[in-house]
Amino acid sequence: MTLYIDPPTWPGHGRMWSHLISDTSFDELHAAAAAIGAPPRAFDGDHYDIPAHRYGDAVAAGAVEVGSKEIVRLLRAAGLRRPKHLRTPSP
Repeated sequence: MTLYIDPPTWPGHGRMWSHLISDTSFDELHAAAAAIGAPPRAFDGDHYDIPAHRYGDAVAAGAVEVGSKEIVRLLRAAGLRRPKHLRTPSP
C-alpha cells in the first residue's frame, strides 16, 4: 500500500487542508490515518481531510507528496474514487 497526500491548499473552517488517500483499500487507509492521529470524522468518502499542521506527520509516516490532480487520478486508477453524492459518512 502507498499513501498519498496533496499540499495543504484547501481552505475550510479557518484552516488549510490536505487530502490523504490510499492506492489499495479503504481499510488500509483507515488504519494508516488512525496511526497518524486522524479522527474517523476526517474521512470524507474516499479520502481523509488532514489539517496543515498534521501534514508533516503524514509525510513522516510514509505518505508520498503529490499534487491535487494526481490525488484524483490515483483514486480513479485504484477504483476508489467516490463522487461526492455517493460518499458515505465516516466509519
